[in-house]
Amino acid sequence: MKPTLVILAAGMASRYGSMKQIQSFGPSGETIMDYSIYDAIEAGFGKIVFIIREEFSEQFKSIFEPKLKDKIATDYVYQHLAAFTEGKNVTPERVKPWGTAHAVLCCKGKLNEPFAVINADDFYGKDAFVQAASFLNNECNDQTYSIIGYELGKTLSDNGTVSRGVCSVDANGNLIDINERTKIFKNEDGVIVYEDNDQLFPLTADTTVSMNFLCYPASFVALCESEFSRFLDTQGMELKSEFFLPSVTKHFVNTKLGNVKVGTTSASWFGVTYKEDAPVVQASISNLVEKGLYPSNLWGS
Repeated sequence: MKPTLVILAAGMASRYGSMKQIQSFGPSGETIMDYSIYDAIEAGFGKIVFIIREEFSEQFKSIFEPKLKDKIATDYVYQHLAAFTEGKNVTPERVKPWGTAHAVLCCKGKLNEPFAVINADDFYGKDAFVQAASFLNNECNDQTYSIIGYELGKTLSDNGTVSRGVCSVDANGNLIDINERTKIFKNEDGVIVYEDNDQLFPLTADTTVSMNFLCYPASFVALCESEFSRFLDTQGMELKSEFFLPSVTKHFVNTKLGNVKVGTTSASWFGVTYKEDAPVVQASISNLVEKGLYPSNLWGS
């Protein structure tokens, strides 16, 4: 059975200010997602599952269904705020989605094969998808997950802070620890730092980080469900707490349920956290097209 690609496209884009998931960046109007899907098809993925907000579903489907028809199977999951919260104390004032691991949990019943998870607004590069497909086809099991890692210094924005899953890795390439750092930036001296509880801590440019390109067996969804229940018990009344994929992955390692292999890719990453990032992304894609790595019209006949 071919692996599935799950695309996280339900975020509110609060820093970006609009639906960046469906913004055109390619020469023929392609979104960043189009390039990820194109690379995934070439690497041998068999299905795409889009996690989106239901209020945008018709607009979203009208963009992607015509160009993906007969190219790869598609499915849709809606990330509802109330999903999997029954019987829990949750603040009624909550508006913000519960986070990336909750998004994957909302795929319960849809994922029966190994799968990779990516962000809709990150460009990961061909090599990342080749690595992911190889792992999912040959190594992935209930005791073995994988992270496609990137060098932190190559994933920063010049326009504000970024969130990254900062990884600690042992000599065998297995994950020791992962922590979501939500405010990483370069300070006035050019040093990469992250802010936590009003304090600043340095990070090196070659630090391996997760960009939410993660590979899991189908059983990972059940782990998300049990961990989300525990998360709600402690943080369900908070307005902005988030249930992150790195948190569940970290639990998997800390409780010795198995190993997480951390691979590093030679592919170039770029993405849009802020509106000001958009011209850089557009120029980067144009450069790849000019080099012949992608056709000028991805889905053209």
